[in-house]
Amino acid sequence: MNKISPSELKQLLQGEQELALIDVRGQGAFSESHLLFAVCVPLSHLDLLIGDMVPGKDTPMVIVDETTSEDFARRAIRRLSELGYTNVMLLDGGVAAWQMAGLELFSGVNVPSKAFGEFVEAKYETPRLAATEVKAMIDEGCDMVIVDSRPFDEYHRMNIPTATDMPGAELVFRVHDIAPDPKTFVVVNCAGRTRSIIGAQSLINAGIPNPVAALKDGTMGWHLAGLELERGSTRQAQVPSAEGLEKAMAATARVADRFGVLNVSHEIVDQWRQDPTRTTFLLDVRSPAEYADGHLPGYRNAPGGQLVQATDEYVAVKNARLVLADDVGVRSTMTASWLIQMGWQSVYVLEGGLGSGPLETGAHKPTVLGQMDAATVSTEALANRLDKVCVIDLGPCTSYEKHHIPGALWCVRARLAEALADVAKATSVVLISPDGRLARLALHEARALTSSDVQALDGGMARWFTEDRETVSGLEHTVGSTDDVWYKPYEHSGAQEKFMRDYLTWEVALVAQIERDGTTRFRAF
Repeated sequence: MNKISPSELKQLLQGEQELALIDVRGQGAFSESHLLFAVCVPLSHLDLLIGDMVPGKDTPMVIVDETTSEDFARRAIRRLSELGYTNVMLLDGGVAAWQMAGLELFSGVNVPSKAFGEFVEAKYETPRLAATEVKAMIDEGCDMVIVDSRPFDEYHRMNIPTATDMPGAELVFRVHDIAPDPKTFVVVNCAGRTRSIIGAQSLINAGIPNPVAALKDGTMGWHLAGLELERGSTRQAQVPSAEGLEKAMAATARVADRFGVLNVSHEIVDQWRQDPTRTTFLLDVRSPAEYADGHLPGYRNAPGGQLVQATDEYVAVKNARLVLADDVGVRSTMTASWLIQMGWQSVYVLEGGLGSGPLETGAHKPTVLGQMDAATVSTEALANRLDKVCVIDLGPCTSYEKHHIPGALWCVRARLAEALADVAKATSVVLISPDGRLARLALHEARALTSSDVQALDGGMARWFTEDRETVSGLEHTVGSTDDVWYKPYEHSGAQEKFMRDYLTWEVALVAQIERDGTTRFRAF
């Protein structure tokens, strides 16, 4: 097994070659302490995620864990070898060795993107308003609009009163119709800081004539100020009018010129896709609904605002080539401008967008690399013999805590051996997961771990819910640590205000921490 030292890895991270730095712990454990450019791809989900995150089998890859007794990293390397990956190394000593070498570790998730947001605010002096100032403007009836730069599901959960949902990359595309008067004040918000800052600065970079400011600390700041949030809102920005689109296209041209955004032809992209020496990610930056209605073959959906906010959830290869596509070039150009400022060297907008070829419909289907055995038990059959089987739930612990099949155990797939060790030999086992895929992937390994009959639930918990079958709640039968999930500040069951304050303080402190780390290449124009 090839190993790399912390000092050697630091040199690679500062270089120009492609590198995938993969942390194979659960997201909860990862969020406690990790390397800045590490991407969380848990061992439990490795063959579900790695095909999209690291598509090239020869891409240099470094695997990281805590070097605990569970030895997730070595198990991941063996699995990656089975899946055909040829250039995989182990960080010798893991996270502990990195820290012992005096190198920087980070808490939280999506840290490069969050740190970039703080960098942007500091470098560009992005205007901001406190919650109390925005509330006073609303109460005084000021000529203003509030736009929420988060995806609709987040907005729908809670939003600033009067706000309209307009996710990040949509702002320059859709704002002109909602604020046609240049005197109208535009306030951009998100849950915390990053998307508020990036959203407001996007409008400023695009040169819209309106006054613009970010809502300081977003919905969390609003709540901490003792102000009421709306819940269940459905206001969404509409498709631009002809006049609105004309303004958006003019703004996009200004941005492309300022930040050096390059276009690339469909023919060149086809050549790049055949090049085994470079990784090329093809990303459609429109909304999920638009993507499902029609997208170019081979392009994954990565809504622009989220791609900037959480780049590591879509792309795991540092220094890879990124090709962005949309319909008219506005959203892809705005997204590209931010990725360039984040330090990505090879970012391109697809020339002609969706007009470059025939379209496919439907949501993206992940590139599953593992052996997915057929599901072998129906929901009805399981419901009729619950008292005779051992049900093991492999879904997120948060979902299990909220709803699970009566009597089910919970564990992450990576700890299946521990769960199966306590199952009586004569007892049948049924594995379940949210949509059934993870359970089917785990069948082969589960059968190798026990002499018991092992099956997977067809359709998973999604089908169980659809059929309105019985569930219970609570973390009552767990195996191993519930360290697979990172909780957003407002998702904690108690002391939410404390978690919100701690989170906002953490975000602001990232600027100093990335300076100490020294591996970012953020750019200010």
